Amino acid sequence: MIADPLVILLVGVVIVVGGIIGLKLHPFLALLLGALVVAMMTPGSAIEHNALAKGATPAAAHQLAVRSIGERIAQEFGNTCGKLGILIAMAAIIGKCMLESGAAERIVRSLLKLTGIAKAPIAFLASSFFIGIPVFFDTVIFLMVPLAKAMTMRIGKNYLLFILAIMAGASMANSLVPPAPGPLFLTGEMQIPIGMMMIGGFLLGLLTISTGYLFALYANRKWPAPLRDSLDARLEDIRLASAKEDAQLPSLGFSLLPVLVPLILICTNTALTSFLPSPVSVALSSPASVPSSAFVRGLIGLFTFLGDKYIALAAGGLIALLLLARQKRPGREGMTAFVQAALMSAGAIILITAAGGTFGGMLQQSGISTRIAEMTRGYQMTLIPLAFLVAAVVRTAQGSATVAVITASGMLSGMAVHGHLAYHPLYLGLAIGCGSKLVPWMNDAGFWIVCKISNLTEGEALKTIAPMQTIMGIAGLIGVLLAARLLPLI
Repeated sequence: MIADPLVILLVGVVIVVGGIIGLKLHPFLALLLGALVVAMMTPGSAIEHNALAKGATPAAAHQLAVRSIGERIAQEFGNTCGKLGILIAMAAIIGKCMLESGAAERIVRSLLKLTGIAKAPIAFLASSFFIGIPVFFDTVIFLMVPLAKAMTMRIGKNYLLFILAIMAGASMANSLVPPAPGPLFLTGEMQIPIGMMMIGGFLLGLLTISTGYLFALYANRKWPAPLRDSLDARLEDIRLASAKEDAQLPSLGFSLLPVLVPLILICTNTALTSFLPSPVSVALSSPASVPSSAFVRGLIGLFTFLGDKYIALAAGGLIALLLLARQKRPGREGMTAFVQAALMSAGAIILITAAGGTFGGMLQQSGISTRIAEMTRGYQMTLIPLAFLVAAVVRTAQGSATVAVITASGMLSGMAVHGHLAYHPLYLGLAIGCGSKLVPWMNDAGFWIVCKISNLTEGEALKTIAPMQTIMGIAGLIGVLLAARLLPLI
């Protein structure tokens, strides 16, 4: 049995990439085959050690290690489905209904009136970055890609540019600005004030998404991607919506509701739980001193319930269905057909995404993150590039940007807190966030979400998304090094 995680990683990469690109296997099959081989090559001791490193009890770690390969694969597959299945299904319904009802077309026309055709991609870039601060990356993709499809049909070009702009903004916000899970963990581990991390991440994010946008312009000229037909977004339906008169479309206010309601609910919940701990805790823990504490508790409980991303997306889906019913009045059977078409498309996306998560999960169980940390432990003289490198290698190896941030920040937290650095630990945290952007490929569930929601091929995604993320990450590293030198903040 081969125990070195680096060898296991190499074999997994060859199977997945070779299977999809070389043998033309369906991604679902190639990813599951890669996960199976990685699981077979991983010894039980590595599985147990990895589980203990993640905080599992010895009993739980041992139980995971002695499970059969099939059980471990099924568990990881189920974990990914549990995290993303409802979101993808609801997002498919929202996207289908917004396209069918004309809501996406109304939003696009209003955006074009505001920005003009030339600045429309910049509007997508900025919107995805700001939305991506409080909202998870995948949710931003789900909400904005239907608008990109409608915009492309409206102006007849630049589909890849819109997709890359959305991807650039959402991905950088997810790795640099709390309350995204990775940056939020990092601030606690490295004792960086959350407000400082938010400001630093926001400023660095503006730099990185600008470089990403420049690459997106180049990629759109060199490898233009067509808007393709799909079950949830048929080209004929989008074309018919773009040909409608303004009077036939829903109002802008109603058109925005399927997107704004989930966004507002999630942002409100985030603000209550992340940014206002003191008033909330006072209201909850000292009801005698706060006359309206019962009302406050009820209001907080309501927004906590509605602001859960699963509930918020479900609310958006319900509103989208009501909007479709109001505009097209398809009847009960017609509504069922719309929903069925959306869910058929979502089912394929869920399967492929879950298989990608399974492959990444099996790589994590091999101990690849720990192995990389051990290899780089002796190179702490240049901590900022080291922080970037560790996060980049972990991300490339096992697929998850959040895991890369957590691994690198855990490894370097001692140096950040007690290392007597010549600059503020903020810069280490920002370097880790930038490093976690390198390199997205087929072991990343987010890679498959973008591919399947946008209908880009695997080859198109690998030669556009991966280089763009790499360029943004490197640009961020350069920015961090310059800032740490010129403005050390100590």
